[in-house]
Amino acid sequence: MKDVTKDTSGFVLLSDIVPHVIQEIRYFSTYNFIGDRINGYEEPCAILTKEAARALIGVSNELFVKGYRLKVFDAYRPVCAVDHFMFWGLEDQDLRMKPYFYPEMEKQEIFERGYIARRSSHSRGSAVDLTLFEMATGREADMGGPFDYFGELSHPDYRGITDEQYENRMLLRKTMMRHGFDPLDCEWWHFMLHAEPYPDTYFTFPVCREVLRGS
Repeated sequence: MKDVTKDTSGFVLLSDIVPHVIQEIRYFSTYNFIGDRINGYEEPCAILTKEAARALIGVSNELFVKGYRLKVFDAYRPVCAVDHFMFWGLEDQDLRMKPYFYPEMEKQEIFERGYIARRSSHSRGSAVDLTLFEMATGREADMGGPFDYFGELSHPDYRGITDEQYENRMLLRKTMMRHGFDPLDCEWWHFMLHAEPYPDTYFTFPVCREVLRGS
């Protein structure tokens, strides 16, 4: 890492910037691939750099008129959370969530294939995991596979799903790209601001509202 800091001055609460956003911060809960609340998640709130949050305004507005809201699963992720992932990877016996999140592969394959990185773009503050929420039905749009599923099913261009599911993925992908976000080739839900403001900096402050006060 070139730089590690607790500085919060460049960050905002996403809900303060994007009023229609829905948040289900999975790493604050136990419903994630580890099965425990992840270190550093003190509140279920999404935090992003100011630049990434502002870019999401355009995404939200464009999709809102089409009948969708954005639903966010994760945004800024502190370095200690990534360390938690790494330590979990060393625990061979902890396979509690395998049937739900990685039934097709062994635990170490998750790291070997790049689904979990030792240095996460989320820790630089401009990456976000999200999906579409249909206002007409009151449900998430069907993406053909769940968030944080480790396997080919999660690749954005995977065609072993219905046309509607694929179109939903492409709607999210194309809209995010129009507003300056780069997709990831193995996760339909992950996007990073192309012009990220801190490309060489990793942040360590916890996910909670208090840290942003006065910043």
